[in-house]
Amino acid sequence: MSGDDMARRMETAAKGGMSVKDAGRKGGEATSKSHDHKFYEEIGHKGGVKGGSRVRELIQKGKEAERR
Repeated sequence: MSGDDMARRMETAAKGGMSVKDAGRKGGEATSKSHDHKFYEEIGHKGGVKGGSRVRELIQKGKEAERR
């Protein structure tokens, strides 16, 4: 852990809350305890199906911008 991370955690702890990073880690750990490997495969597939066309569109726009 870097010095900046440690300082941020100490400051957040002093305020009585938790950082977004810490909250995300805590939620991820809880999810991993309550769901199996199949769950992650399913949500990964859903994300690929839903976001796939948008990702392809963004990649294409990026390529076009590089050509200019």
